[in-house]
Amino acid sequence: MHQQWKRISLVLAAAWVATLLVGVMMSLPGGINRDAHADQQPRNDVAIANLDTAQDMSTAFRTVAEMMRPSVVSISTRMDIAARVKSLPPNLRRQLPPGFDEYFGDGNQPGRGNRQPQQQGQGSGVIVRADGYILTNNHVVENADIVTVELTSGVKIDAEVVGTDPETDLAVLKIDREGLKAVPFGDSDAIQVGDWVLAIGSPFGLDQTVTAGIISGKNRVQGIVDGGEGFEDFLQTDAAINPGNSGGPLVNLRGELVGINTAILSRSGASAGIGFAIPVGLAQPVLNSIIENGDVQRGFLGAQVADVTPEVVEEFGLKVSNGALIRGVLEGQPAANAKLQPGDVILETDGRPVTSSSRLVNYIASRAPGDSVQMKIDRNGVVMQITVNLQERTDQAMAMFGKGTAWGAELEPVTPQSAERYGYANLEQGLIVTSVSDQGIAADAGMEVGDVIEEAAGRPINSVVQLTQILAEAQRQQVPLRVVVRRGNARTMLVIR
Repeated sequence: MHQQWKRISLVLAAAWVATLLVGVMMSLPGGINRDAHADQQPRNDVAIANLDTAQDMSTAFRTVAEMMRPSVVSISTRMDIAARVKSLPPNLRRQLPPGFDEYFGDGNQPGRGNRQPQQQGQGSGVIVRADGYILTNNHVVENADIVTVELTSGVKIDAEVVGTDPETDLAVLKIDREGLKAVPFGDSDAIQVGDWVLAIGSPFGLDQTVTAGIISGKNRVQGIVDGGEGFEDFLQTDAAINPGNSGGPLVNLRGELVGINTAILSRSGASAGIGFAIPVGLAQPVLNSIIENGDVQRGFLGAQVADVTPEVVEEFGLKVSNGALIRGVLEGQPAANAKLQPGDVILETDGRPVTSSSRLVNYIASRAPGDSVQMKIDRNGVVMQITVNLQERTDQAMAMFGKGTAWGAELEPVTPQSAERYGYANLEQGLIVTSVSDQGIAADAGMEVGDVIEEAAGRPINSVVQLTQILAEAQRQQVPLRVVVRRGNARTMLVIR
C-alpha cells in the first residue's frame, strides 16, 4: 500500500510540475496558446471568407433565377396531319397509300384513327416585350402548324409566328397577353470570356431548368446555321444546354439577356460542356425588324471580303495584319459609290474593331437599309475615314455575287492580285470563277475554278451585275447563252442553257 501511494504521489507531483511549466509558458510573450491561436484564427478567417463568397455567388444565382422565371416560356410545336391532307389537291389525295384516308380521314370526313395534331417538337423562349412578343429559335417552330406557349404560371396559349429568319436561326412569336414581364437586354459585345452566365429553359421538357457556367469563347463560327450560309457569331458557354433548351435565354448575373441558346457540340446529343448561343447584339436587330416590318431587312455593302491572314498579307502586300480585306466591289453599289477599292482593309465600323470578315458581314447585315456606316480603312498603309450608305440586301442584290443563283458558282471581277493568284499575266477584264458547286448551270456547262469569263452573248464582261443581266435576258427569251471562257492559255466557248 505504501509503495502504491508513493507511485501516486510521484504521478501527482509530475502533473503539478507540468501544469506549472505550461502556465509559465502561457504567460510568456508568444507562448504556446498564443501561437496556436494565431495559427488557427487566420485559417478560420479564410474559411469564413470562402464561405461568404460561395454564399454570395449562390445568392446571385438564386436572385437571377427568380428574376427570370416570369420571362422564360416553354414552347411545344405540332403538325396537323389532317389539315395538311385536306390542303392537298384531290388528284394528290387519291395517290395516298391505301388505308390512309380511312385512318386519318380525307380532310372532309373524320377517320377512325387519331386525327389529333401530333406533337413534333419542344423548345424554349424568352419574353422580350410586355405585350406578348417572344424570341426563340427558328428551328424550334419551323414547319409547325400549331405553336403553344406555356407561361411559368402553367397557362398554355396558342402563339402566332410573327416572322422567322433562317439566316440567324431566330423566330418571333406573339401571344395574346398584356402586362408580361420582359427580359432586359444586355451587351453581348461587352461580355468577356470567364464571365458567369445562366442558361434557362426546358431541357427534355423540364421547364424552368437553370444551369450555370461561364463564357468560354466568343465569335465562334460553326457553319451550322442555314446550311452554313447563315450569320454566325456564337457565344460559347459551358453552362449545360440540352435538347429543349433551344430558344431559351442566356443571361448574365445582372439578369440581362446576352444570348439565345441554340446549339451544342456533343457526340451523345446531350450536354458535353460546349454550348452555343446567338449573341443578343446579333439577335436584337432581327427581332426589331420582324416586329416593325414583318420580315428582316438587312443592309447591303456590295463588296466581297476576306479574312486578313498571314498568307493574305503576304499575297496582297498588305501593311496591316488585322481587319477585313475587300477583294472586289460591285459597280453601282454602296462600296463602289463610297470609293472603296479592292485591296482596302476595313479596320473599324462605327468605331468598332473589325476582327474578321464574318464580323464585318454580320455588322453590315445588322444595320438597316439606308443607314450610314463610318469606316476606318487602310489603303496601302494610308489610314482613311470613309462613309458608306447602305442599300437593302435582297436576293437580287446577292445574285450580283453569283451566289445562291442558278449559276452555282462564285465569281469575282479580275484584279491584278486575283489574276496573279490564278496564274494569269496581262489580264485586264473579265470574271474569275473562284468556286463551282456540284449543281447549277456553271457545272452543267463545264466551268472550272480558275476560268475567266471574258464574253457573254458577244459582249465583253466586266461585272457580275452585267453578266447576271445578260443571263436573265437569255432565259427570258429561252435561248442558249454563249460564253467565251479563258482557261490557262486557251480560250473556249461554253453554252449556258
